[in-house]
Amino acid sequence: MPFLNSVSSPPRFDEDGLLTNPMDWSEGLAREIARDNGINELTDEHWQVIGALRAHYTKHGVAPAMMQICSRYHKDQYWVHDLFHTCLNAWRVAGLPNPGEEAKTYLSD
Repeated sequence: MPFLNSVSSPPRFDEDGLLTNPMDWSEGLAREIARDNGINELTDEHWQVIGALRAHYTKHGVAPAMMQICSRYHKDQYWVHDLFHTCLNAWRVAGLPNPGEEAKTYLSD
């Protein structure tokens, strides 16, 4: 799996709070990032989204349409937003790097 935790120094984040190296990600770090973004506990639904985002990024190298994630789990179009407060927070908690300005715009809803 390409996202094994290889942390030898503290993880680094960019100016948008996005992890610069996805290999630094771990479930523990995800919990810390979530807390920093106002999400006190990651539920099974949060982990479904995190797993889907990471899998899509691994396969395609880009952010998926959040509607695609919602549809995959038979949820309404606001599911990811409701869980993470913004879709960009979901991207942050998933430990993925900056997806680019255009993607950040639609993830920031």
